[in-house]
Amino acid sequence: MNNNRNVYTVSQVNAYIKNMFAQDFMMNRIYVKGEVSNCKYHPTGHIYFTLKDETGALQAVMFAGSRKGLAFPMKNGDNVIALGSIAVYERDGKYQLYAREILLDGAGLLYQRFEALKQELQEMGMFDKAYKQPIPKYARRVGIVTASTGAAIRDIQNIAGRRNPYVQLILYPALVQGEGAADSIVRGIRALDQAGVDVIIVGRGGGSMEDLWAFNEESVARAIFACNTPVISAVGHETDVTIADFVADLRAPTPSAAAELAVYDVRELLEQLLLLKLNLNQAVNQKLTEAREKVIKRQDTIRLLRPENRLNERRPYCGDLGLRLQESMQRKLTEVRHRLQLCAQGLDGLSPAKKLGQGYSVVTDRAGKSVTETGQVQIGDPLLIHVTDGEIEARVERVTAKNGCRPVRT
Repeated sequence: MNNNRNVYTVSQVNAYIKNMFAQDFMMNRIYVKGEVSNCKYHPTGHIYFTLKDETGALQAVMFAGSRKGLAFPMKNGDNVIALGSIAVYERDGKYQLYAREILLDGAGLLYQRFEALKQELQEMGMFDKAYKQPIPKYARRVGIVTASTGAAIRDIQNIAGRRNPYVQLILYPALVQGEGAADSIVRGIRALDQAGVDVIIVGRGGGSMEDLWAFNEESVARAIFACNTPVISAVGHETDVTIADFVADLRAPTPSAAAELAVYDVRELLEQLLLLKLNLNQAVNQKLTEAREKVIKRQDTIRLLRPENRLNERRPYCGDLGLRLQESMQRKLTEVRHRLQLCAQGLDGLSPAKKLGQGYSVVTDRAGKSVTETGQVQIGDPLLIHVTDGEIEARVERVTAKNGCRPVRT
């Protein structure tokens, strides 16, 4: 055996080949078309199957985590287009397709066109929320672009009539499927936009991707984007998604849902108005009650502040003051009377008349000056002696002093 040769294990070879597949960009995202055979749904949720054509076969698996990429129950004999990556399963040394999405053949090419246009319009900003117009809450005129016959228009009419029979529905009967459908839808959008409706519903009932393809056309998308009137897209069922849904101002899962979004339920409005009325009445009654209470309190305050009431309140106090003043005056009078009586008694004791009544007399000269000392008179001076019942004229005959001096005689 030559020691200069490199010898690799099986695992190393498988790992090397797996790495080669991983580095190949094409193998990481590839569409593979073929017929399904050996389709097996594993209890774990994985799907194992084989894609084959006239000359070859390719093992494939879709793991449970990718099952959302399968929108139909796949079975043997289906012609499909699978999107996924090619990788090597090292344990067996086999390569296989790891599918992430599986489409029925026919829809696959349309899906690619759908994705390409979606990417282009998105890059142009036509899906940006900045261009979305708000749907008017109380629409009076609703334009509808759909087929004149079919479930879509009947559902819209029924729901709109139930929610608000006063809303005017204006139908532009358009082709929604087949040749010329896209142009018919565009004309309908433009006509209703010029008619001055409040909101436009563009849609139809469910169908296959081919049936709904008119709403994936670029001309329809541009007409919706250029429309001055808010547009609600309502195409197919809830699981159906079209380019129109991305461009429209609002997407509705179904035409019925679009009618509910476009037409305000007048019953709900009436209930709200009734509730507002009740709340208003309650608020007014509460305000009136509060106002009455304030008026009553102010009346009581005014009643207390009236001069008559103030006087009535002061009357007892004034009466008490009057009694106290009367008692004080009485005490003062009693005190004054007592002092006057004392003074009168003192004066009475000093009264000449009383002295005279007690046997005393008052001697005055002719000028009426009282004579109380011997030095005030001379011999021969006239004197007037006052007694109880009159006066006595006299003349000084002799003057004798108490100190023993001899009288002076002229």
